[in-house]
Amino acid sequence: MSDTILEVKDMRKWYPLRRGTLSRILGRGKQEYVKAVDGVSFRVDRGEIFGLAGESGCGKTTIGKTILRLIEPTSGEIVFNGVDMATLSEGKIKPMRRQMQIIYQDPYESMNPRMRIEQTISEPLRVHKLASGKELEGRVLQALEDVELTPPQDFLHRYPYELSGGQRQRVAVARTLILNPSFIVADEPVSMLDVSIRAGILKLLLKLREERGISYLYITHDLATAKHLCDRIAIIYLGKIVEAGSAEPLTEPLHPYTQALVAAVPVPDPTFAAPPVKIVGEVPTPIHPPSGCRFHPRCPYATEICAREEPPLVEVKPGHKVACHLGL
Repeated sequence: MSDTILEVKDMRKWYPLRRGTLSRILGRGKQEYVKAVDGVSFRVDRGEIFGLAGESGCGKTTIGKTILRLIEPTSGEIVFNGVDMATLSEGKIKPMRRQMQIIYQDPYESMNPRMRIEQTISEPLRVHKLASGKELEGRVLQALEDVELTPPQDFLHRYPYELSGGQRQRVAVARTLILNPSFIVADEPVSMLDVSIRAGILKLLLKLREERGISYLYITHDLATAKHLCDRIAIIYLGKIVEAGSAEPLTEPLHPYTQALVAAVPVPDPTFAAPPVKIVGEVPTPIHPPSGCRFHPRCPYATEICAREEPPLVEVKPGHKVACHLGL
């Protein structure tokens, strides 16, 4: 069996913009697209936590949902356990979803408030017709124990509004685990929680990785969390990966965008002063992204070639890739 559980190759997700009725009838105007994800490639190894980090709106969540085929890809390959998910029909993709699950950012929004916890966790088993009766109840109880909601019987008949934020997120993790997946997309799973609760959820994810060998695609805008949790990290800007590696993107950043993100992370040391990296302007629109390097309009080091040619993502040292003409 391959050491790689997921390989994404040149994946794109473009959303067509709606044109006016008259323009469509007369055939006027060129069809335009929101280029949310525009040629992303990476792999996730078995038992690995691979992080996607970047500002809000850079395409992280779209990547995660497209991999699971909750959103249809525009082009590219999504090879999971040797099967290209991008080409599967709806009938064939349902069994694959037993192996691939997602933990959403907001546990309350991802649950039906009218369903009891027992119904919420058991729903995937009922959808896939994998258990019923006493067996179903037993698996729900075990899932609650696995996420450290004990005694599990106390939670079965509660509703989401009766739980704290941390308990709701543990229920969301239990619902994800009930199908025994080998791969989980964790879409900012602790961003809605108090700081005191986050550590417990992160420890739970690490524990499940150690006990079950689960691989994660961990989506976050919190670089401190990514550095603590992830084995490798990719930095996303305007739908593209600009830097990727093990710890280097966050400890020795080479791309100016990554440097700016790292400089903005608070450090619990009053004597520490991060070197400023001045970024000008706002993030460009993904409808008309800049030519060449997409970061060049905001980059303090940009030169003429940056506006003219798009830099490839190349390995500058073992395991550390950067897409930058400057070779910083």
